[in-house]
Amino acid sequence: MKSVIALSMVASAAAFAPASQSSKATSTQLAETQADLKALGPKLNPIVGFWDPLDLANAGFWGFSQEQTVGWLRQAEIKHGRVAMAAFVGYCVQSNFAFPWSLTFGGLPFPSTDLSPPEQWDALPMASKIQIIGFVGFLEWYSELSDNGNGPHYTKGGKPGQFPSFENVPHGATLDLYDPFKLSKNRTDEQKAKGLLVEINNGRLAMLGIFGFLCEQTIPGSVPALTGVVKPYAGEVMAPFV
Repeated sequence: MKSVIALSMVASAAAFAPASQSSKATSTQLAETQADLKALGPKLNPIVGFWDPLDLANAGFWGFSQEQTVGWLRQAEIKHGRVAMAAFVGYCVQSNFAFPWSLTFGGLPFPSTDLSPPEQWDALPMASKIQIIGFVGFLEWYSELSDNGNGPHYTKGGKPGQFPSFENVPHGATLDLYDPFKLSKNRTDEQKAKGLLVEINNGRLAMLGIFGFLCEQTIPGSVPALTGVVKPYAGEVMAPFV
C-alpha cells in the first residue's frame, strides 16, 4: 500500500508547466524537463512539492532522453488518473444501482447490488469480460497513434493526455474523446492550465480511493474508515478473468 501511495504522488509523473505566450499563437505549454516539474510540484501540492524518490524523471526508459521520459511519465499518470476516476465513480454507482435492461440477448440480467463490484465482475459471462477488455485494449492501441491529424507522439513533443480524435479517421465517427462536449474549446490559457492541475490532483485522489476500496475488501481492517462500508471479497482482484 505504501508503494501505491508513493507512486501516485510522484510529482514528476504528470506535471504541467504554466501557460506561456508564443510568437505565433497562445497555447498551454507542458513541462518537459525535471526543472519544470520542480517548479510545478508546489502548485500541485504545496505540502509535498516535488517528490520523486525513485528519480523517475531521469530514468531514461528505453534509452529515452529526459524530455521523452517525462512525457511518458506524464502520459502514464494522466491516463491512469482518468481510469481511476472512472473506476471510483463506477464502483460507487455499481454498489447502489443496477441497469434495468438485460445484459445479454438471452435475457440475463445485470448482476444485482447484493454483490459488491468485484463480485459483479466475477458474475459476468466470459463473453462480456472479453468484450470489455477488448474495447479497452482498442482504446489503448488507438491512444498511441500519432500522425493522425493529432500531432506527434507524447514522447516526441506531443501533448500528454490528448486522445486522438476519431474525426480524422476516414469514414470515422464524429467523436473527440479528448473534449467530446467541446467544453475546453473556448477556454482561456489560464483556465486550461488550472483545469489540468485539478485533473492531476483528482486523478491521484481517485487512485488512492479505488485502491482503498479494494484493500479494505481483500484485507478487512486495512482501511479503518471503510470498515463496514464495503463488503469483504474473497476473490482475486488482480485476475480479471477469474
